[in-house]
Amino acid sequence: MRRYALWLGLVCTTGCAALSRDLGAVPDPETGKYELPKEETVYLAPVEEAMMLAGRILQEQRYDVMEREGGLELFTSAHEPGKNEPGARAFERYYIKGERVAPRQSIVRVFRLRYHEMEDTVEVPVRAAGSRAGEVNAANAIHPFDANKTFKTASTLEGADLTDLDDPFQNAPELERFRFVRGIRDLGIERTLLERLEMVPSLELVGGNTSVPARSVVLEGWTEAVDGAQAPVAECGTPVDGAAPLMAKGHTLLLADPLGTRELPSAALRMLCEASSKGLPVTLALSLPSTEQPLLDTYMASAGSSQDAQELLSGSSFWRRVHQDGRSSRAMLWLVEQARRLRTSGRAVSLVAFDAEKTSGNEREEHMARHLLEYRKQHPDAWLLVLAGGAHVRTTSAGRDGDFEPLGMRLARALPSVKALDVGFQRGTQFSCRYSVWEDVECNLFAISPTDAARQFSTMPSGVTLFPQPIEEGFHGRLYVGELSASPPALQASATASSAAPGAAK
Repeated sequence: MRRYALWLGLVCTTGCAALSRDLGAVPDPETGKYELPKEETVYLAPVEEAMMLAGRILQEQRYDVMEREGGLELFTSAHEPGKNEPGARAFERYYIKGERVAPRQSIVRVFRLRYHEMEDTVEVPVRAAGSRAGEVNAANAIHPFDANKTFKTASTLEGADLTDLDDPFQNAPELERFRFVRGIRDLGIERTLLERLEMVPSLELVGGNTSVPARSVVLEGWTEAVDGAQAPVAECGTPVDGAAPLMAKGHTLLLADPLGTRELPSAALRMLCEASSKGLPVTLALSLPSTEQPLLDTYMASAGSSQDAQELLSGSSFWRRVHQDGRSSRAMLWLVEQARRLRTSGRAVSLVAFDAEKTSGNEREEHMARHLLEYRKQHPDAWLLVLAGGAHVRTTSAGRDGDFEPLGMRLARALPSVKALDVGFQRGTQFSCRYSVWEDVECNLFAISPTDAARQFSTMPSGVTLFPQPIEEGFHGRLYVGELSASPPALQASATASSAAPGAAK
């Protein structure tokens, strides 16, 4: 995911740009000290997409962006910060260099270039008295980056000896007309690019066609009882630190899920194991369509063989969608199997699907909440663990537009015992559906970076940290899970990305 590199060096355009150590240093979010980064970010995106997005960021800052042939170099228009007299002016512009590491891996370096007229002056000839006014007027008439005008080369500054220069970059006007240029790595722009590429909401695709075949389904790590041998047990692992206080009869815990990762289903299983070991009746609620419940009930009562899994998937319209999001990941199917094993071992473990199939917005949130509240009425003593996307489990509408009321807000209004956990993590990968730079829906493996609030530092242990009081979004604490790793769909078509994907719901 990252390429190690020294950040001191030179960047060359038509002149040379020296990268300053002091100006290149940025505050380390973990220590607060200004340090030079020791790693280079490799984006999990085609370089063309990353470069297009970098250009769009600068255009939003009112720069004109020009592309060199091949698309891996961009220049912006120049501006003069402040106002100085000709001969003492400084101009700034951006230079963006893209590097293709692999078809879906890229590096984008953004440099802020600064040009000083005084540094290009080799010799100032003797001037005639009173010539300064004409000199200023002549200099003001010529923008130093305008390739359509002439460049002053003569010793006289009265316009007598002006010569045209060949444009050093064809089809890209307003480029270098100074000999020296100083450049620094603009890590602020690169940070914005990282946010646009990796801190975006996942899409949950509702509806869509069913055509993915379910043939010879064998899950990763799948084991079956053979010749009367003891049935495989759940892969519980160690309890989640700090989660025990949230486990009580009749309580509900909402767990935000970065869709398409392995870490959240794993943490959910460990919580199920601990709660059920205390003798609590436990229910795992997953954001699968409620129409899948009969198939899930049949599977939960089965021996969990490969044939049983194949029947579950073959009869499902959800797991076999052509365009799948992280809700139908291998890790999610693995979690279903682990819940079945817990139940087979004698634990009081149930599974409920509560999502809607073809609705979105408040209609979908209302369906999910109603389904879970009806289940709660029928099972008042169960400890209910709800696993859904972060936009659904928040218990307030903070940060959402209009009158949107998420699932968590509706549950908290009806059930005072509801608690919601956000997720903290380190940069990693996920399988998800997102809008591309061309506004198409693409389902693929992407990199995912945490916000500053959700960042898990290297010194932070994994586990649950409760807040003194709920934060604005209504989360009562945060579950730290470390570096995320992607979990692709349990069943995949030959192509998972298409601009003709079905309806997308955040």
